[in-house]
Amino acid sequence: MRVDICQTKIVWENKSENISNAERLIAESSADILLFPEMSFTGFSMNTELTGENDGYTLHKMNTLSKKYGKAVGFGWVFKDGEKAENHYTVTDGGEVLSDYVKIHPFSYGGENKYFKGGDKLSPFEFMGFKFLPAICYDLRFPEIFRAYEADIIIVPANWPEARQEHWSTLLKARAIENRCYVMGINCTGDIGDIRYGGGSALIDPDGNMLASAENKEGTMTVDLENDVTKYREKFPALGDKRRDVYIRLQPF
Repeated sequence: MRVDICQTKIVWENKSENISNAERLIAESSADILLFPEMSFTGFSMNTELTGENDGYTLHKMNTLSKKYGKAVGFGWVFKDGEKAENHYTVTDGGEVLSDYVKIHPFSYGGENKYFKGGDKLSPFEFMGFKFLPAICYDLRFPEIFRAYEADIIIVPANWPEARQEHWSTLLKARAIENRCYVMGINCTGDIGDIRYGGGSALIDPDGNMLASAENKEGTMTVDLENDVTKYREKFPALGDKRRDVYIRLQPF
């Protein structure tokens, strides 16, 4: 499977220009699936009156592009039909929606919880023999959700600020090591709105090794993967020692 990790400099709150840029990347791609950052076509904006939609505009656009170019595409967008919005990440393949995940943990430190409500379920999907689990940005700090589904690949689209760049790379590696799976982080880069983003999109293997990194450059990072997760899990079978019965009794939440 060939994946394009698209580390973009998002044009602030400009859906049409960002979608046009995305189409160029999709048209030029040789990948089976392209993954864009969180809120791919607006940036991490709290202006949900502008960015939010309930008419399926972005979904229709990306379904059309996926079908036109024969590529699966993962992208972030904002749904709003009420007082608070939802931060979505959707994966479509040839016009068929494979996954539609709503960010479970709004980023309260940045005020996201004032404008967005959190989701309450995971949205795993299968593609080309791989089991994927999407999460979004701040979700990366909550390891509990990643234990609920044994994925081959965890994908984390994000708008992760440069100021906490070390946290980003460390947490990506931690999620890979503890779940014995691949992790793909898809970040944006550059000055977007009033925040500087440091990129650092990466592919991490189940041992925590960084196989590829986009550093802070805008562009597409292409990676080829075979599904050898079973090999890693058999080599070091830590997941077999999980004690779900005990964890349930210990839960303080």
